[in-house]
Amino acid sequence: MIAAVSSAVSTVPTMTAPSSTTADGPTLPESALGSLPIFPLPNVVLLPGVVLPLHIFEPRYRALLDACQREHRAMAMGLLAVDHPPDDLGRPQVYEVVCAGLIVASETLADGRSNILLYGTQRLRIVEELHTDEPFRRVATEPLPDFRGPDDDAAADRLRRVALQISDSVPGAHQILGNILASARSPSHLGNLLAAQVLDPISLRQACLEEQHVATRLDTITDALGSALLHLMDDTETKGAH
Repeated sequence: MIAAVSSAVSTVPTMTAPSSTTADGPTLPESALGSLPIFPLPNVVLLPGVVLPLHIFEPRYRALLDACQREHRAMAMGLLAVDHPPDDLGRPQVYEVVCAGLIVASETLADGRSNILLYGTQRLRIVEELHTDEPFRRVATEPLPDFRGPDDDAAADRLRRVALQISDSVPGAHQILGNILASARSPSHLGNLLAAQVLDPISLRQACLEEQHVATRLDTITDALGSALLHLMDDTETKGAH
């Protein structure tokens, strides 16, 4: 349930492209949402407010990156639905809720490969997949706003308490989780950061991406971490008994 906690939480570099902003960070202009290149992967879910490092090496995704750089410096990150049959054109299906990503840093290597940092900006729903002659896929999307409510702060407090318990129980987790708790700008951002860093399996992260109600999303993450904490405590007691 708890993934290997890594140091992928990092400071977002200064952006070189203009964008709209919300309390949780930048968002894409509406003009970008009608035709977004999509980068579908079987084991990655990007969440708003999270930085994702990517290594681009396949020719089709080099072309995707070139198109993104020419347009809005943006793409959609989607999770491949590997348990679904291919679509009518034989392409792997993608879950309809995706995350918009803004390229905030990039490095092109001598052999044409690239390293980029992608910053998740907002939840999107795929409205339709577009026909294109490009070697990569494009989608028309619409934004999925967060539904905020009076229970958000209490749900965030419950999640913080469980995260602190985890940080005291998992070797090496204290600094990473402490950085997450300190850098969260809002209840929604807190949930996204924790879901991205410590939740497995990938289907659980996708469920967090799809859930628009902030308090419900936070409680889902709290329940998952609480269950994992109980397993950790049981394992510790079992080892202590021997």
